[in-house]
Amino acid sequence: MRLVIRIASIQPRASSSISQPNPTFSSSESNANSQFNKSLLSWNRLKPPSTKCNFPKLRHKWKQYQGINHWEGLLDPLDDDLRWEILRYGHFVDATYSSFDFDPSSLTYATCLYSKKSLLNKCGLGNYGYRLTKYLHVTCGIHMPTWINKFFKQACIRSNWIGYVAICDNKKEITRLGRRDIVIAFRGTVTCLEWLENLRATLTHLPDHVVGENDGVGPMVQKGFLSLYTSKSTTRASLQEMVREEIGRVIQRYTNEPLSLTLTGHSLGAALAILSAYDITTTFKNAPMVTVISFGGPRVGNESFRKQLEQNGIKILRIVNSDDVVTKVPGLVVNLDDVASNEDVHMGIWSRWLHKYIEDMQLVYADIGQELRLSSKEFPNLNKGDVAMCHDLKTYLHLVKNFVSSSCPCKHKKSTPFSHKFGSSPGAK
Repeated sequence: MRLVIRIASIQPRASSSISQPNPTFSSSESNANSQFNKSLLSWNRLKPPSTKCNFPKLRHKWKQYQGINHWEGLLDPLDDDLRWEILRYGHFVDATYSSFDFDPSSLTYATCLYSKKSLLNKCGLGNYGYRLTKYLHVTCGIHMPTWINKFFKQACIRSNWIGYVAICDNKKEITRLGRRDIVIAFRGTVTCLEWLENLRATLTHLPDHVVGENDGVGPMVQKGFLSLYTSKSTTRASLQEMVREEIGRVIQRYTNEPLSLTLTGHSLGAALAILSAYDITTTFKNAPMVTVISFGGPRVGNESFRKQLEQNGIKILRIVNSDDVVTKVPGLVVNLDDVASNEDVHMGIWSRWLHKYIEDMQLVYADIGQELRLSSKEFPNLNKGDVAMCHDLKTYLHLVKNFVSSSCPCKHKKSTPFSHKFGSSPGAK
């Protein structure tokens, strides 16, 4: 038996949660992907229509689709009702990008362009039956030197808008879902300081977790992600404090009815969704069912952290493009399942020593959650060498929309994808 190590080098472009899935590219990317952008992945075709949505009726099956049984029997082949639910939550994530001010020269840079009352309507989600109740901001824990702040003031903004909390308050939608659903949606990396936080790839202990005698090293998470979640400024509360305050209020208000909490995010947003889910289930003993829908998320923590998430009852669906390098970083994944039964004593000793050495480097991560693995290789028009394109949110939504099963990956081999608008009946095969 042998020690199996999968290593991903941590490079600035790959180790973080990459850029906006906004259809705007740099000039070099624009030329390379012009055909891709104009025909294959028209962003408007991924967005919901202005007409009434016709999503599947979940009702008494809602816990199954929220992962109560870890989506057993629903992922391969991909269940159509689950497909539409994944895409629906993907649209909530898309709204975080559509609403973000990306212009560094703007006075409102790194803030939300819309008010809470108008955001969902502006992003085409006004008919989804949800109401925004809270805007969320993230604060970077990195402090830049004074001279950098002076000359690059906009690039060094520490606190930025990153997402929102929305509550389903439409009676028909509550009936369709079988419960009142709360959504927390997060965007991915945008600002310079967020990129720098992503590069802090070593593991660090969770501050509020007491390590027991049998816990080993205890739950650990990526240092930069935890910094983004817990840091605050003199004028802005931390993301952790915002999430706790809002979820505490919501749980208290709707405690007497069926309730679910769905956290969803892309890239860095996926990592923050997992940290938020852990924090919620640790803070609130009466928390509702908590589910994470993760698009293109990087690794977040070690094996002990993964076990803690499972003990807390958190259900995580990790949607991965096998060609997306971001899902393979940061750190290493070490598989020692076979070492314990290794009959070669010398090899066993060597394997354990190597594992201990790597673990001491604080770079041993674990893949977390149930995985829905997709591949952009199945679509010849996608540029597999373009890291940004393989990681883009619209690429993920496209792959989910067309995935059938591992033996028959996509539905539209010979025809142009998106020949039907997103809002066509989810029951249509």
